[in-house]
Amino acid sequence: MRWLHSLSRIAFVCNLFFLLSALLQWTDFIKNEAVVSTIVIAGYVLAIFLFSPLVNVLYGAHWLLRKNLFAVVPRWLVFSNVFFLLLQIFFIIFYLNDTFHH
Repeated sequence: MRWLHSLSRIAFVCNLFFLLSALLQWTDFIKNEAVVSTIVIAGYVLAIFLFSPLVNVLYGAHWLLRKNLFAVVPRWLVFSNVFFLLLQIFFIIFYLNDTFHH
């Protein structure tokens, strides 16, 4: 089950890139376009559409199978990945679907 712990850490790092890429929408404090594009790809594509949903589905499968998830993945990592998934859902619903920010 070390693979779930490693996958959770990758999802957490991508979720941090999600926060950074959301911040880059309002302020452009990084002038290197190659770095910005890498942050945006890791933040939006990898975090929102790949790692965050995948890890949380695996957490749910562990919970449904009545396995002890916290024996495999630290509690703070599970809670932070679930929090980031909820934050990303709210971001998609309330920010990307907003008609006034265009």
